[in-house]
Amino acid sequence: MTTQTRAKQEIARWPSGSEVERTDWGQELRRTVARAEGHWFAALLGVIAAWQQPEETVHGRSYRYLIGGEAFDWLLLAERLCAELDGLVPREEIEALLFESRPPLPIVEEEFRRLIGPAKYRAHLNFFYGVLVEAALQMAVEEEIQKERLCQVWNNGQRTDDEVCQRVYGLTHLELLQRFCQERGTAPTDELSLGEYNEFIYWLFKHRLRFCEPVRVASDTRKGLAMLAGLESARQRRLAQKRPGDGWPR
Repeated sequence: MTTQTRAKQEIARWPSGSEVERTDWGQELRRTVARAEGHWFAALLGVIAAWQQPEETVHGRSYRYLIGGEAFDWLLLAERLCAELDGLVPREEIEALLFESRPPLPIVEEEFRRLIGPAKYRAHLNFFYGVLVEAALQMAVEEEIQKERLCQVWNNGQRTDDEVCQRVYGLTHLELLQRFCQERGTAPTDELSLGEYNEFIYWLFKHRLRFCEPVRVASDTRKGLAMLAGLESARQRRLAQKRPGDGWPR
């Protein structure tokens, strides 16, 4: 049984917001942090472990934490919950977590898995590979295309996003989007919300697993991981160049 299948089966047990007596976990988190019962980040992960809603709307904003029924965006949930901690937690710690994926406490992967629970951890891995690495793969291929075009007298006139999709998935961006929307029963549109965009990227990931040769899948996944690592390295260099106190790179 694959990681995606196990996570989907376990997450299927998550009730929707209409099926459970709703607990205000945001306020519960705020009360716990205000009582100084341990570090706020540990309390945050405890609430994430107990969280049961795949999506919700708060103050007019839609949050979709579970992508494709099996990929968990835990940082989006952390962002929604951290809004409840205003005035209780150093702002720079929250910003480092949300914008730099840098937790305020050192934490190893196994401890993170234990704190959020095995089902959510497997779903987190689905999000990492199915959304973050997949998007990074597209960026890597786009970078390859741009480099090739610098050496061409003229190009074939094809849109870059179409050429990326042709190389990775064998179809144009529009053809893929139409198939995605058809499966969801919605009208094709380029105007995707963040949640819909993540759903589309995850759908592309599963399309690639389904229709590409295993050797090619592994090679492209390594390419996406390498691009993601390069982006992280560049971010770390920018952080190292910041002037003390002003937050701006030199």
